[in-house]
Formats: sequence, structure tokens, C-alpha cells
Amino acid sequence: MKNYDMMAPNEIRELIRNQTITGPTAGMSKGYTQANLVIIKKEHAFDFLLFCQRNPKACPLLDVTEPGSFIPSKIADGADIRKDIPKYRIYRDGVYTEEVKDITAYWEEDMVGFLLGCSFTFEAPLIESGIPIRHIEENCNVPMYKTNVQCEKAGLFEGPTVVSMRPMKPEDAIRAVQITSRFPAVHGSPIHIGDPSQIGIADLSNPDFGDSVTIKEGEIPVFWACGVTPQAVAMQSKPSIMITHAPGCMFISDVKDEKLSVI
Repeated sequence: MKNYDMMAPNEIRELIRNQTITGPTAGMSKGYTQANLVIIKKEHAFDFLLFCQRNPKACPLLDVTEPGSFIPSKIADGADIRKDIPKYRIYRDGVYTEEVKDITAYWEEDMVGFLLGCSFTFEAPLIESGIPIRHIEENCNVPMYKTNVQCEKAGLFEGPTVVSMRPMKPEDAIRAVQITSRFPAVHGSPIHIGDPSQIGIADLSNPDFGDSVTIKEGEIPVFWACGVTPQAVAMQSKPSIMITHAPGCMFISDVKDEKLSVI
């Protein structure tokens, strides 16, 4: 069964919880919002909330759990953020230590979960407008890169903005700006188009996260702020523990994409 694009979010989450799906979620549950995840201890939760408010392009906030709760009450019914993401990453004192498929054993009673908007959400409207999405075509993860664009500091948290990249024809890039600007809750419009060196990226064929994709003749790279930014921030800020989604492996919510459109 591979018609994941047409399945309901709760059905996809069940397959993830059962570890039938263990990889990137791009294109799954078409029309429903996907989310990045950050879990930290309560002592750092206010700082991270402020960080999200100060950096809304990279960290557009969709939901926050109560301390100790693993239930995202606003965006999904019956979900469990400990089990409903294909892969998680564990960062301890800024060091990425392991990747796991279930974080029940890592959960602590003073943890707070943050669910952040994901650019996978606006890919469906791009495809519907005839704009190809290369990582979906090539059945791989979206390429993501650390940049020299620094986030605005908030308490403990600081670090570089991470971007996701999609190659496009110039005319498609213009349309993509128009389409994605309607979705500020899932990163909105691109933060850069064209020369990657201007934002500190030396080699597009060597992403920091995800997979490299083909860039065809006449195409230009288009960069969106990315919800993997907190992982780069964790490496620099070094909280005692941060649990995140593995890049490309998202939480699929019950929220329709159209609910997040401002037009």
C-alpha cells in the first residue's frame, strides 16, 4: 500500500506509530498540514517560545503542549508526539547522539513539545499550479543547508537559519513566491533566490541535512526558511536535551492546508 498521498492523517499516524512508515513524509496526506517538532525541558520553554516569536519565518508556531503532556491538543485528535513521527533525533548538550523511531523511553514529566509549520505543507499548492517539486519527483528528502543568516537570539537560544531548497525555472520561482506568501504559518515566501554563496552555502550538492537533488539547466535554487533551524540552534546553544523530528520526517496534523492560507 503506497497511496500515502490520499490517506487521512490519522491513518498515516497509525502507520508511523506501528513503524510501517519510517522515512520522509513529503507528499503524504495531501492537503493536510505537516509540522516540525521540538521537545525541550520546561526550564527552557519560555526562552524557546520567545525564540519562535522572534524568528517566525524559521519557527512558525502551530501548537505547544502543556508541560508533561505529549498530546498536541490544537492540531490533531488522538495523537502522541512520542510515537507519531517516523524518526526522532536526540541532542544532548548540543551533540546529536542518536536517531530513534519512538521516544517514549526518553520522555520526562517536565518536557514541553513545540510543533512548528513545515514547508511540505505548501508543496501541494505548488504542484497543483504546475510547479515541479524535485525531491518528490526523485523520491528523496528535501535538501537543507545551514546559512550565514543568524536568527535573533532569545535567552539561551541562538544560531544560524537553516533553509530548504527547491530548484525551479525563473518563471516558476516568481509564481512560487506568490503562492507560498499566502502561507506564513508554514514558512511563507522564500528568504533567498539565486546565488547560494550570498547566504553562505558553498556547495548545493552537499546539503547539511536531507539529500541532494538534480538542478537542471536553466533552473535556479529557491530557498525557504526551514524548521530544522532548531537543530542547528541546539548544536550552538547546547540545552541539556532537545528532541526533534529527523529532517524530513514530520508530524502530520488534522489541519487542512487551506486553514493556514491568509488569502
